Amino acid sequence: QVQLVESGGGLVQAGGSLRLSCAAPRSLFMISTMGWYRQAPGKQRELVATITGGGSTNYAESVKGRFTISRDNAKSTVYLQMNSLKPGDTAVYYCNGRTTIFGREDDYWGQGTQVTVSS
Repeated sequence: QVQLVESGGGLVQAGGSLRLSCAAPRSLFMISTMGWYRQAPGKQRELVATITGGGSTNYAESVKGRFTISRDNAKSTVYLQMNSLKPGDTAVYYCNGRTTIFGREDDYWGQGTQVTVSS
């Protein structure tokens, strides 16, 4: 069972900042595009940001300019720096590792960490 271990969620006021971390097994981390997704109550899980092994990033429009995804290959850890948080960012945030091998995609997920932004 592959484990992605998230940390860093919590309660913050609007306008504040949080940093999420996700540690993955090295064997998975080094061949994966890593990402963060979120799911708010009553809504579908949605992409927040992804980062490839080469450092290329992709962001949801709603978080561009406020969130920054990064990865530390030496620590097999991916981060999500969240600034200027809004109540609409409240959700459970999930770390994701996606491998693509010979055209087959496999997804690995963390257990989720709650982020709550108060107004």
